[in-house]
Amino acid sequence: MSKARNEVYAKEPAEEGSRTVNACRKVVGLVPAPEMSAEMAEQIIDHLPELLANYVDDRLSWEVQLIVDPLIGAAEASTDIIESILEYKRDRQWDYAICITDLPIYKHGRFVIAETSTVHGVAMVSLPAFGITAIRHRLSEAILQLVNELHHGSSEEDRARQEQRTQQSDKVHESLRGKGARKLLGRHLYEKLFPIRRITLPGKGDSFDVRFIADTWINGNLRILAGMVRANRPWTIFPAFKGVIAAAFATGAYGLVFPTLWQLSANYGGPRLVLLMSVAMVAMVAWIILAHNLWESVRKAFSPHLARLYNAVTVLTLGAGVVFYYAILLGLFCLAVLVFVPASMLESNIGHAAGLLDYIVLAWLATSVATIVGALGAGLEDEETVRNATYGYRQRRRNQEANKR
Repeated sequence: MSKARNEVYAKEPAEEGSRTVNACRKVVGLVPAPEMSAEMAEQIIDHLPELLANYVDDRLSWEVQLIVDPLIGAAEASTDIIESILEYKRDRQWDYAICITDLPIYKHGRFVIAETSTVHGVAMVSLPAFGITAIRHRLSEAILQLVNELHHGSSEEDRARQEQRTQQSDKVHESLRGKGARKLLGRHLYEKLFPIRRITLPGKGDSFDVRFIADTWINGNLRILAGMVRANRPWTIFPAFKGVIAAAFATGAYGLVFPTLWQLSANYGGPRLVLLMSVAMVAMVAWIILAHNLWESVRKAFSPHLARLYNAVTVLTLGAGVVFYYAILLGLFCLAVLVFVPASMLESNIGHAAGLLDYIVLAWLATSVATIVGALGAGLEDEETVRNATYGYRQRRRNQEANKR
């Protein structure tokens, strides 16, 4: 291995020396990127040997090994990815190797979900292309199909033969029976609405020869945006901003002492409250992006399309995080107004009997005001803390490289 891969972590180290060739044994190597890709791979690795035997070939004994590499899949060129996987395949004496990258792969106007090279016995999966739900299940199905392609071949005859075998097998799950030989994933509602298309490529030399793509522009963008936002884990923003939430709550609670906020809540209608809430959340997202330089320049980017995609993911990730933030603040203020605002004093200021709805509206208004204050506080947070809370592993690396450029 090259010195550039000193940060490789092996779940199961390779055996020392040469391994005895066993015709009845096949070894599949998984090489995921850190964080989400590695977590998904670790969750399915124990079940894969049995699934591979049932679905691919039950005459063989299957073994699956896992190595987490921070650099694998960092390159967007297929040739570079194949070269990286082949190093592991040769060194570990794997029969097949699959890279699980957390990068979106964009080629010829479509997002790539997976690719295989039967010549080299390697494959690649783009995890963000699986979307936001059932990722672990989808990854298992994709690995089964990719190994199936590598083991049995990619011709029409090979796939027809394998499809017939799966239809007759009681060991193959119903969702894959008769489908896996031609489809990347099993029978799911989303795949029925937005199908994945299989393309056979020339496969000359060091390129992939089979590609699975999101068949429509809407399908690809929905999958990628949802998958990348999930990889960024927007729910982790709350722990990183707990100091901001505390300051915002303290400011809003102080504002509840004065009757001006009570009178405003009584005179604000629903549309005005929704507008104020929207302005507060948009202001917080915009200020965090500007204060911490999270926006990637499209003009200076190597790929303008991917730069726009990453910017959209940044906005959606922060937007989802701010929604969590707002919901938590709203819950806190609902408790605060019920406990600390006497009904008699509230009634004397709003001019009518105070009901539960009046308390909720007051808490809603206080939350919006406090969110605007919290936006200013978020701008004062440590930049590294904000980046770690906002981005997943791969997007942090990309953002750092973009800033260096």
